[in-house]
Amino acid sequence: MAQEKEIKSALISVFHKEGLGPIVQTLNDLGVQIYSTGGTEKFIKDLDIEVTPVEDITSYPSILGGRVKTLHPKVFGGILNRSDNEQDQEELKSYDIPQIDLVIVDLYPFEDTVASGANEQDSIEKIDIGGISLIRAAAKNFKDVLCVSSKSDYESLLGVLKNSKGKVSLKERKNFAAKAFQISSHYDTAIFNYFNTTEQLPSHKQSFEKGVELRYGENPHQQGFFFGDFDEAFNKLHGKELSYNNLLDVDAAVNLMAEFTNDAPTFAILKHNNACGLAQRDSIYKAYVDALAGDPVSAFGGVLISNTEIDKATSEEINSLFCEVVIAPSYSDEALKILTKKKNRIILVQKVFQFEDEIVRTCLNGVLVQDRDLKTDNEEEIKTVTKTSPTDSQVDDLLFASKICKHTKSNTIVLAKDKQLLASGTGQTSRVDALNHAIEKALNFKFDLKDSVMASDAFFPFPDCVEIAGKVGITSVIQPGGSIKDKLSIAYCDENNISMVMTGTRHFKH
Repeated sequence: MAQEKEIKSALISVFHKEGLGPIVQTLNDLGVQIYSTGGTEKFIKDLDIEVTPVEDITSYPSILGGRVKTLHPKVFGGILNRSDNEQDQEELKSYDIPQIDLVIVDLYPFEDTVASGANEQDSIEKIDIGGISLIRAAAKNFKDVLCVSSKSDYESLLGVLKNSKGKVSLKERKNFAAKAFQISSHYDTAIFNYFNTTEQLPSHKQSFEKGVELRYGENPHQQGFFFGDFDEAFNKLHGKELSYNNLLDVDAAVNLMAEFTNDAPTFAILKHNNACGLAQRDSIYKAYVDALAGDPVSAFGGVLISNTEIDKATSEEINSLFCEVVIAPSYSDEALKILTKKKNRIILVQKVFQFEDEIVRTCLNGVLVQDRDLKTDNEEEIKTVTKTSPTDSQVDDLLFASKICKHTKSNTIVLAKDKQLLASGTGQTSRVDALNHAIEKALNFKFDLKDSVMASDAFFPFPDCVEIAGKVGITSVIQPGGSIKDKLSIAYCDENNISMVMTGTRHFKH
């Protein structure tokens, strides 16, 4: 079989016709026999280019409202025959089947239709049958057929046709085939996931059409990629390309700040996926200053995020700090001029976008899949279990601390006061270690822990944490509860005038 294949005939049947004109014109100039159907046939005729209807090959019209046009042995025989197989070639002659060297077919826009909110029947009608079959057949037989399955490849096809005068190498045909199977597999995944929103079959499928190679992974010796549509979530205004670790921190930042959507101005600083500073104030300037005070050492090289527009005054403060990424829903013109003075600083505008409902991570020889933790502790559901009840301001601080705790690596303890993160103990193997670490850190930055509050992501198995907390002045505690020794912690709080509320919800984050 020859490595190079001259295109003498083409079947063209597409939904998206943008950019198709120059290709059809080039094929015509090369003397290629063109077959087509329906709207594409009319499009080609309107270009004053000769085209043969597929019906002339099959002797069957388009039937069932256009559901069946190309599903016929004469069409698929012309695509699937092997040029080096004598019996295949004899059958082509015997059944008067034309050879088809090029197939240009795309698919009905199923995903776009679903995303538009269309009803079930309209969505089902956009499940392509003939198109997907033609793509699979042409891609399978790449040794003899060139398959073009997306308008995104029109430009590449045009270049191939013009540069080689209609002769296509085996390498090029195989490359186009790989793209075709990527498109077909993505399409089938989208259809399955549409059905599985109601059927709930025990199967997990993901597919991403967009991907970018990163500079490296977590470390320079690791290769890294991001698969997804970053531009759907952010406008990148300035700075270097985001790294693997940048993306993880950005993900942690936007998930944390989602807890404070439509709240008073709130600013957070994250390092290694955990908040090292967070404050809520009456201005974003004050929120940033107090967030930074939580841990100005860890803030170096961190990711900064605001829930409201960043103004000039705030940007001037930020500009004195080395940080990797700044995220906000908007920036004043003056703020942007200041923040973009550092050429590598990444400036992102966060758009309104939908988080995935599931969280997926690799594990052993498979993946773990779970629902996203959408539960946020609120005042209506917390239960006071001590004789002393928290004040209104303490309740505000408890819920504030709980939101931070939910987005901090377990085991974790969060200390807060006046809607400011004082310190947290993150990712410790012992809850006591987490608390001691938080206390040491808060005192190191000269915070007064008197009348502060403590949040824990899980219950206290022993009363040791509340004892340690009480001795440094912490006066209110929020925790899930559920330990068989809850009564011991409650008893200590009652004896020492500490209020405690239980949420009934654990927020582990491993």
